Amino acid sequence: MRKKFNDQIPLMNPTVKHSHAAEYKAVDQILQANPLIFDMVHMDLTENVKKDNAGANGMTSEQVLKAAIIKQREGFSYAELAFHLLDSTTYRNFCLIGIGHKGFSSAALCGNIKSISPETWEMINCQNVCYAQEEKLERGREVRIDCTVVPTNIHDPRDSNQLYDCVRVLARILTSVNARFIDQATLIFTDHTSRAKRRLLAIMNAKGKKGRKEPYKDLIKVTRKTVGYSQNAVSRLSQTEFNDPVMALAINGIVQDLNHFIDLAEKVIDQTERRVLKGESVPASEKVLSIFEPHTDIIIKDRRDPLFGHKICLTGGKSNLILDCTILEGNPADSTLVEDMLDRQKDIYDRYPLKAALDGGFASKENLKIAKGKEGVKDVCFAKRRGIKQEDMCRSEYVYKRLRRFRAGIESGISWLKRCFGLRLCNWKGFASFKSYIWSSIVSANLFTMARLKLNQNATQA
Repeated sequence: MRKKFNDQIPLMNPTVKHSHAAEYKAVDQILQANPLIFDMVHMDLTENVKKDNAGANGMTSEQVLKAAIIKQREGFSYAELAFHLLDSTTYRNFCLIGIGHKGFSSAALCGNIKSISPETWEMINCQNVCYAQEEKLERGREVRIDCTVVPTNIHDPRDSNQLYDCVRVLARILTSVNARFIDQATLIFTDHTSRAKRRLLAIMNAKGKKGRKEPYKDLIKVTRKTVGYSQNAVSRLSQTEFNDPVMALAINGIVQDLNHFIDLAEKVIDQTERRVLKGESVPASEKVLSIFEPHTDIIIKDRRDPLFGHKICLTGGKSNLILDCTILEGNPADSTLVEDMLDRQKDIYDRYPLKAALDGGFASKENLKIAKGKEGVKDVCFAKRRGIKQEDMCRSEYVYKRLRRFRAGIESGISWLKRCFGLRLCNWKGFASFKSYIWSSIVSANLFTMARLKLNQNATQA
């Protein structure tokens, strides 16, 4: 049964007197002041539920959201989260898990947290930003904008690794079909996983391009053979009729998996032949960097080593809240993002910021003209001038230097997100889950930022 709140407040453990517990209590007060947030989560949790008043008593929307916040704040795995929700008095009180409750399994926590869509997380953040404005914690009059990269959870994206992954994954699926449906759909194929691994090791240990060419040719050959076996399996399984509907459903899922990895394997073979055998330069937009995370982009910044993930553009406020975030596909130049990021501030606050401080990568005379053309924008500071006069950006030298120092604060916000809220690496699978992961980290960070500001306010007043 899906519920927004507990029907009756459970018997709780006594409150722990500790600064960590005080922060969680302040976060809870902020969430209770914005009950619309739980309605948003409830809609996601009940999206595919016909009757939300039937079935077993599961997690409420409030518990799911709070469990997600704990996970991002503490960096727990789902198994660790399940343990700490049972073990910690503070976490039990925060999630309204009463005395005698057996807690939740890691599978239940994973399924429920993953059900919250990235759009819902974004709306939750917008609601929190509006609350911060009402409470006079953040007015949004001065903003600072910068980009960073969040890597996806992939190994070294060399073509040889990709080909080996294709062989072993397709062979594993074909082997599982024979193990599960031995009487109904026995498939005849040769498992080339060991041969592919030997060719991979030969490529890794080769001294030069010439020594890698022959192992690459054979690795491509066995990958093609495995793709051929998989295509035959798809044809065979699609034509076989199964009387058992459960079995038919399982076979349909296997066919979809095979088609997915066959398509990726063919792309990997093509890019390997072009790059290794023909000596062509394959554009980044056409490369498959991982058959497990095919949405991954190559991000190259200056002369630094390439990163594999997605670029995100963040807008921070004076309070160090992250007011907005854009998750980008590809590797667009920072200079193309200025107008969109300022327009998004108009959507949030119904007005443009008075002052904007941006990193040097955003600097251009055209962007200065665009930013100054927005109603209400008085000062625009780029960390690097790039031929732009200081007096054209700001009303005085004092304002320019102050905004330039102010811009550096976004770096601390990004660092905090990466050190304490998991943005160092996204380990959720798929692009939609990648977006959810980013937004859940930002929402969690903002809640704790607001909690600390509220605690400081109360301490000052006392």
